[in-house]
Amino acid sequence: MKGPGLFSDIGKKARDLLTRDYSYDQKLTISTYSASGVCLTSGAVKKGGLYAFDVSTQYKYKNSLVDVKIDTDSNITTTITVSEILPSTKTITTFKLPEYNTGKLEFQYFHDHAALASVVALKQNPVVDLSAVVGVHGVAFGAEAGFDTSSGSFTKYNAGLGLKKHEYEVSVVLADKGDTLRASYLYHIDEKQASSAVAEITRKFSTNENIFTVGAAYELDPLTTVKARLNNSGKLGALLQHEVSPRSVLTISGEFETKALDRTPKFGLALALKP
Repeated sequence: MKGPGLFSDIGKKARDLLTRDYSYDQKLTISTYSASGVCLTSGAVKKGGLYAFDVSTQYKYKNSLVDVKIDTDSNITTTITVSEILPSTKTITTFKLPEYNTGKLEFQYFHDHAALASVVALKQNPVVDLSAVVGVHGVAFGAEAGFDTSSGSFTKYNAGLGLKKHEYEVSVVLADKGDTLRASYLYHIDEKQASSAVAEITRKFSTNENIFTVGAAYELDPLTTVKARLNNSGKLGALLQHEVSPRSVLTISGEFETKALDRTPKFGLALALKP
């Protein structure tokens, strides 16, 4: 989509480098595709001594995408995404059975210099979320707010500023109704942006707490990437991701506390198989 992106895109690359693909469970995902365009995915996750399974199917037709997921708790989640009902728009409808009150409707509009998004919960007294971003030449300013119609109160109001260039990205977000300030700086080491370094600081005003995190991702070769992160409390995480075959990825991740070496480290393994 064109324009400066949604409010959630401000600082997203920095967050992804520090958090995406880090997992401390055992996970296996297998996907298959039919000639008609249907994708069937089955997954198994082991958390502690418990296993959870789910099956999802995805079908794309022209500008529409239908995704249905069934898990071991007999929950059925359906997401319908339709692009270009109106020019430069996207509509996303999500509903879950048997918890039908968790459904929501999202509408997004993209312009060359602005983006708008609205999310409405599908229930009698819904929570309504609104966000807007304006920007030009890599500079974007946005705000979002959530309003609970049942209580007549705001559930959230946040603001953010982002600066994006080819070599680096900077973001500052004021979240949690003004109680949290998060700033990040992402620097791309190479022209292809395959290897990057990031620094993020989060300030919690109510508790007078500061969290400082640094991280990096480095492409060893076209098939292998390593990532690492460390915060000021001493938590060190590392990740290795390797494409074992086209579209199939093996991820190994771990985390341990450098200030408490007697604690058991966390390890995770994820394998995604796609034909």
